[in-house]
Amino acid sequence: MSQFRRIGVLTSGGDAPGMNDVVRSVTRAALSNGVEVIGINGGYSGLVNDNVRHLSARDVSNIVNIGGTILYSDRCKEFKTEEGMAKAIAVCEKYNIDGIVACGGDGTFRGATDLSNRGIPTIGIPGTIDNDITSTDYTIGYDTAMNTAMEMIDRLRDTCESHARCNVVEVMGNHAGGIAIQSAIACGAVACVICEKNFDEKAMMDKIKRLRADGKRGFIVVVSELIPNYAEEGFAKRIQEETGVETKFARLAHVVRGGNPTLRDRVTASRMGSRAVAELLCGKSNLVICEQAGEIVSVDINLAQTADRLYKGKAKPEELDRYSPEEKKIILALGDKKRKRFDDMYALLEEISG
Repeated sequence: MSQFRRIGVLTSGGDAPGMNDVVRSVTRAALSNGVEVIGINGGYSGLVNDNVRHLSARDVSNIVNIGGTILYSDRCKEFKTEEGMAKAIAVCEKYNIDGIVACGGDGTFRGATDLSNRGIPTIGIPGTIDNDITSTDYTIGYDTAMNTAMEMIDRLRDTCESHARCNVVEVMGNHAGGIAIQSAIACGAVACVICEKNFDEKAMMDKIKRLRADGKRGFIVVVSELIPNYAEEGFAKRIQEETGVETKFARLAHVVRGGNPTLRDRVTASRMGSRAVAELLCGKSNLVICEQAGEIVSVDINLAQTADRLYKGKAKPEELDRYSPEEKKIILALGDKKRKRFDDMYALLEEISG
């Protein structure tokens, strides 16, 4: 523990409600252990461009309820180059930064690995509204995003019911359907289109026609973003033409990513931030702090990234060959668990919608 003089903390990638709680928790936990904290502004670009500042306990006061990130965020292409990495390492050496806590998504974790491999111990914390990190059950910002989507969809439902309409609502997710399927269940949607499950458009059309004949007035169809032929106005037009129900298209867009973090995001961020500092002070590095079955645990960052790439279809099965049989089992189990969760949620929507 005595080898650590200063810990750096940064937020990277898309902002997520709860990132400020990570910054606060990391700062307070480090200071409680006699370690100074350097806030790195603008993610990894702050390291490349020497844009940093000292953080005191007072600097992180009254930020627990604020969305976004007081350290700002960026996607730094230069950091991915050897020249950019050299600049980042030089800044760490200039300010005697002995370790870094990086909060963000999978791109942030790749940067964390690069730093660790070059002698700057780094711990990753999953901060993304998409909840698309396979090694963790939960990512910071997810609950707030779902609640925001639910509130917006509820408002649309009022008009749908009043005017006997259907609304196709596109929500964010970046190829992950967690926000979509959970908000669909919570808002009583008649159907949901996500990447994780095959969608039967004809069955949905028949269902809407049957329900309209049975007296149902308002309909909600939730679509996860970036799905061709569905996350667009054309889908709403097809519903109207096929069913006779007036149908509008609404894109919630980045409103889902902002706002005050919920209690769950604040507490989870605080737990993860404290755990990240504890791991660094114990001499550990190249880890991702995860939530699994309600517990905060640490996972090897290479294992976590392989599990993520495999689940998302970006890795070949041969990549598993470098792992032990036990590690392979863990990696495959993480993907299986995530797939089952989507199967269960989709089945629940089908069972209770109508």
